[in-house]
Amino acid sequence: MKMFSTLSLVFVITLLTKGCDCQALACGNAPLNTKIVGGQDASAGAWPWQASLHQDGSHFCGGSLINTEWILTAAHCFPSSPDPSVYTVYLGRQSQDLPNPNEVSRTVSQVILHPEYDNLPHDNDMALMRLSSPVTFTNYIQPVCLAAEGSTFNSDMMWVTGWGTINSGVPLPSPQILQEVDVPMVGNTKCNCLNGGSITNNMMCAGPLEGGKDSCQGDSGGPLVIREGSRWIQAGVVSFGQGCAQPNLPGVYARVSNYQNWIYQHVGMNNAGFVPFTSIAPALDETCPSAMPVCGGTAGSWPWMASVTYHNYPMCVGTLISEQFVLTAASCFARFMGTDGWEVVLDVVQPDCSSMPTATDVANVFFDDILGNGVAVLQLSHPFSQVPNLPVNLYDLNFGPGTPCSVIGWDSSAGTSLPFHELQTTIVNCDPSQSTQINICTELLHLQQENDGSPLLCRTNDMWVQAGILSIPPGSENNPFSNSTVFIQTSPFSYFLTNTLYNVPSILDGAESFSPLSLTYILLLSLPAVIQAFF
Repeated sequence: MKMFSTLSLVFVITLLTKGCDCQALACGNAPLNTKIVGGQDASAGAWPWQASLHQDGSHFCGGSLINTEWILTAAHCFPSSPDPSVYTVYLGRQSQDLPNPNEVSRTVSQVILHPEYDNLPHDNDMALMRLSSPVTFTNYIQPVCLAAEGSTFNSDMMWVTGWGTINSGVPLPSPQILQEVDVPMVGNTKCNCLNGGSITNNMMCAGPLEGGKDSCQGDSGGPLVIREGSRWIQAGVVSFGQGCAQPNLPGVYARVSNYQNWIYQHVGMNNAGFVPFTSIAPALDETCPSAMPVCGGTAGSWPWMASVTYHNYPMCVGTLISEQFVLTAASCFARFMGTDGWEVVLDVVQPDCSSMPTATDVANVFFDDILGNGVAVLQLSHPFSQVPNLPVNLYDLNFGPGTPCSVIGWDSSAGTSLPFHELQTTIVNCDPSQSTQINICTELLHLQQENDGSPLLCRTNDMWVQAGILSIPPGSENNPFSNSTVFIQTSPFSYFLTNTLYNVPSILDGAESFSPLSLTYILLLSLPAVIQAFF
């Protein structure tokens, strides 16, 4: 899981003069929290405000109890018009698999998303859930205090908790005990540099710059807390991140102190324990890291592009979507069974800006077909852990006619080097004969069989988004009367892709253990079970 922690600092709590009486005095107590160690199982009752949100019997996000009947969580955990009746909230829970004698559960009567929530770049990522009936506080069920408007956090240490994956695509092992980890604050200016300018004032960042500690998929909506004396105060809500626990990519959290009025509006002024927090820790380092060398020419321009070969003969084009998975068209494998002889080749850029073709065998192939056409996900026998800056794939975006995009295809003039080049194009309406629920069309492009699997990439908020995949079944011909080129949309395959990347066990090549699978190709789906979070 992407998780965080805080050094225990002692401060004087100044209560708000109005609207912060009984609830503020009662919040933030954790009678059974007796240890501060990151990255391990949490003891029963250590985080008594931690909530587990379930849909269809499965945990999909975290949350925090803020009074007897309200849960604070993240907006991105829900579709745009959530149905409260499909959710269940568990409190006092320690394990997802073992019996939890101290837990209670409640159905949900209301889900409120922040009206200005923007899924790109996850600004205002806040949501409230109202329980069907109040809960009774015990040593194992307590509300957390909330950071009041104007609270400041310097180089403090924070804690984050949840039942999310322990690395991208690596589920929390059974019995799935609540995890806790400590992480340092990172200044917004520095975090903005590291995240390509996507950090707003409504966000805060935490995580060691060397990596290794973070929240991850399934932790979304959970609390980021800091200790002040004997009280715990929630500073953030798990929102998103680029991969999990990657160096120089701290996790991003919604800043609770910016939403005091909005929370009061729904839960009542006397029903949430807002407590001002003024850090006495040293000021944060806001220096932007030195820029990485920019390679000239085409080196590193498309570091996620792959050539899929059969017995060293290029068959189609693929896109690296994690260290160990490549996305391509199902039609690439239409004539071949099994994985013997199949390889994936990437042009890995070296520190001196030279490039080196690097190949790895295909271990497994997973297919999903819709209307006779579809996609394939190739699992590699060895991860491409040294490839940075993978693109972002946002499946819930719709790109309409007129959107400028690019196709990264085969360059037959490239000789022995990896033959990728960019073809700029524009999305258009499909011809009537080509209009289906999975097709997306562009201006007519002259693409050949070897371009099968090429991605259709569009840019949004300075990020590349794969909107489609070229599929040219063997023996098929382009329609000479068509005015457009047809691609398969990625969005209909979102569940298949998520399920494959998150649930297929990682493969280790040989006896040595390689770096953990890291899903830096973020899947920001309109499915409640997924985060970067989207994180």
